[in-house]
Amino acid sequence: MAIVYSDKFLEHVQTPTHPESPQRLMAICDSLESNGLWKDVIAPRDATTKELEKVHNHDYLGFLDRFGERALTMDTLVHKDTFSIARLAAGGGIMAAETAWEAKKPVMALLRPPGHHSGPAYGMGFCYLNNIAIAAKHMLERAKKIAIVDIDVHHGNGTQDAFYGDSKVLYVSTHQRYIFPGTGHPNEVGEGDGEGFNVNIPMNSPAGDASFDLAHRRIVLPILHEFRPEMLLVSIGTDSHYKDPLASLSLSSKGHVEVIAGLLDYAKKNCSDRIAFYLEGGYELETLSEIVTHAVGLFEGKRTLLKHNDVRDTGCMEKDDILSIVQLQKSYWKLD
Repeated sequence: MAIVYSDKFLEHVQTPTHPESPQRLMAICDSLESNGLWKDVIAPRDATTKELEKVHNHDYLGFLDRFGERALTMDTLVHKDTFSIARLAAGGGIMAAETAWEAKKPVMALLRPPGHHSGPAYGMGFCYLNNIAIAAKHMLERAKKIAIVDIDVHHGNGTQDAFYGDSKVLYVSTHQRYIFPGTGHPNEVGEGDGEGFNVNIPMNSPAGDASFDLAHRRIVLPILHEFRPEMLLVSIGTDSHYKDPLASLSLSSKGHVEVIAGLLDYAKKNCSDRIAFYLEGGYELETLSEIVTHAVGLFEGKRTLLKHNDVRDTGCMEKDDILSIVQLQKSYWKLD
């Protein structure tokens, strides 16, 4: 296992009361340390302009660098150090993927600011540079095919846009329907060479454990098996949790780690353990830290304590919707 982290990420503060706060990383680091998992920590480097331009266009990068002290969007502010810290996070994302590839072991990239809402020419939703997309583009120099699985409660519109016409990168997202950023409809399947390689599984509030289990068993894992990526990258958000304040799904802590464990098992059996996790959302500190800690523990076969395990979706309220997505995806993949 390995962890990518820098104290520099704590210096990124949008406003004192903003939900995407330094306290998120502080809670995770404290939890990892108290559970004996704060080890094999890798210090990130800055991403180069050439690396950033594999995802973001030149004009956008210049605009962001010169933007000054202003609001990029209503909830996404820019300060004088924002671009440099985002650049360090993007470089850390590259290092996480490189480490997972070369060492053949899982890596947790504890990055701030997050990235999956940032597209080729825009930032939004607390995101400025798309860490996981930049890493995937970089690793295509070594891997022929890469899969990105996004388990944040919000659809990763920036990641989708980065690969919408690309058959070498499969993007799969489970997310809450009808909330920010308003994208991620099942019919958004990609275009051109990328048609069929963009898979969206939106869920209605308050879907939880049973719905996610069905989605991963019937759609996510079967498509991964057919696509056969050489590397798996995961946008990990814990904001699908029933305690999270920014959404209204009801996944438990146990439900989260079962999804994570399934992806780890897939990577171990099919990708030589080449898997890296990229921190995105999750704004309730206790559940965020316990889920990420348990995930890192799983890297070396250790299970840590999970406290928040109320199961609120035993009947799988999303069954009909998920099965309709199965039927849609049968146009592209061999699903039962």
